[in-house]
Amino acid sequence: MIRKDAIRLISKEIESDVIVSANGYISRDLFEVNDKPTNFYMIGSMGLASSIGLGLALQNPKKMIYVFDGDGNILMNLGSLTTISKSKPKNFIHIIFDNSSHESTGGQPTSTNKISIDSIAKAVNLKVFRCKSKNNLDEIFKKIKRLNGPIIILVKISKSEKISKRVSLHPKKIKSRFMKSL
Repeated sequence: MIRKDAIRLISKEIESDVIVSANGYISRDLFEVNDKPTNFYMIGSMGLASSIGLGLALQNPKKMIYVFDGDGNILMNLGSLTTISKSKPKNFIHIIFDNSSHESTGGQPTSTNKISIDSIAKAVNLKVFRCKSKNNLDEIFKKIKRLNGPIIILVKISKSEKISKRVSLHPKKIKSRFMKSL
């Protein structure tokens, strides 16, 4: 499964809930398959989607907050996992798309072919699910609807030949429409 297909499936499950998407191809894919005011597209700020999502979850406890992250992004901010675990936001679901690559910046390898992000998340006492297929993704979403967060879903994906168009909204527009949606 490629990231764009996974994002399409997951965003249908999420419907109108908040999504904070990491910079690069993740935001591009989300923008192309399911643009909505409750999406906050990161432009720059690599590695900070999990921290921004955590802040939103803590300040908006009645709203579900989803973070779409990449393996390269979370590796730049592993400390956020300990903060998420300590803070225990019940409304926080962190979805990490792992293709063992910094795909948005040229495909440089990450270290996830040798280390396990989900093992790191388990080590800091987070609820962790690992997904390798579309069917597995459906099963996981059925399970997590009955659970409180914080939850991590590691989605193993393949690199894609397709590159989605850039987010065409100006950053100020992204911010203003997102703030209004909250």
